[in-house]
Amino acid sequence: MKPLRLGTRPSALALWQANWTRDALEANGVPVEIVKIHTKGDVDRDAAIVNLGAQGVFTKEIQRALLLGEIDLAVHSLKDLPVERIDGLRLTAVPVRADFRDAFVSNRFATLDELPPGAVVATSSMRRQSQLLRRSNGAWDVRPVRGNVETRLQKLDDGEFDAMILASAGLNRLGFGSRIRHFLERPDFLPAVGQGALGLETRADDAETIARVAPLADEATFLSVLAERSLLATLQGGCLVPIGALGTLAASTQTAQSSQSAEIAEINAEKRQTLRLDAQILSFDGKTAFQTVATQTFDAALSDDEKKEIAERLGRDAAQTLLDQGATELVAEIRRIRDERAGLKSPQN
Repeated sequence: MKPLRLGTRPSALALWQANWTRDALEANGVPVEIVKIHTKGDVDRDAAIVNLGAQGVFTKEIQRALLLGEIDLAVHSLKDLPVERIDGLRLTAVPVRADFRDAFVSNRFATLDELPPGAVVATSSMRRQSQLLRRSNGAWDVRPVRGNVETRLQKLDDGEFDAMILASAGLNRLGFGSRIRHFLERPDFLPAVGQGALGLETRADDAETIARVAPLADEATFLSVLAERSLLATLQGGCLVPIGALGTLAASTQTAQSSQSAEIAEINAEKRQTLRLDAQILSFDGKTAFQTVATQTFDAALSDDEKKEIAERLGRDAAQTLLDQGATELVAEIRRIRDERAGLKSPQN
């Protein structure tokens, strides 16, 4: 059997993801060859992500190699994968999600709430920056930090910051789980869209690779992140806008009709699922925020396409609720500020 050529970034975290995917595929009898591809985000590690230009700084070169047939499969950290569809490519599988939460790391303080006014907190994310500023009412000095996980932790250990916020999934995957002091929880701290999940991308017409990768898919994770990505696409936010979202899928807890016996009610409950989407959008300074929770219950026996449509519709509905709450002007202002920071000229009205 010809090995699948698996494209990945060369960073330690990306290689962990690629190795995990390779091991999972080979456990199913599929041989894999890992191909390292450098991306713009890997080359320019000193510039803030917002200054690197368009979306997809960690994915475009890999997707190009996939389209050209230089690789057969790409593995992405799903939060880095832009939501815009690319003709010829397909998000084929999303494996079981790791811990989606953000983690508080500090050598001086045990929890976020222990931070005093003026504390210097580092994060690589505009979303986390906005959440931290909102939580502290602007009392903390929130600063951007770039570099891989090891580099960022070293800066913390060198005393540049009092604390740092990182994705718990990345810390755990790289063996730094012991550095986590506590987790940032919802509703105030929602993760990035797709955080903790991997996305396995193939060419849309490569039926053989699609079939080989399919066993790694997890329906609950896929539908959850699909709702999150639909929300992001509707808001047209991209990864540089302070948007948090968390989709979760569980067996329905809806109360059965009173005429049903307890046994029938239990059986029916097992046949129904509820998809929940928590969503928020914040201003860069954290002073303004809109939040919502949307749910949809459906029959577990529906087809994959029907479930996919439900998840995408839930994301669109949640986004519209945020806009109806008053987020329309906030979205426009965020885009204007984002484009100015990226050196882009906003279109004239």
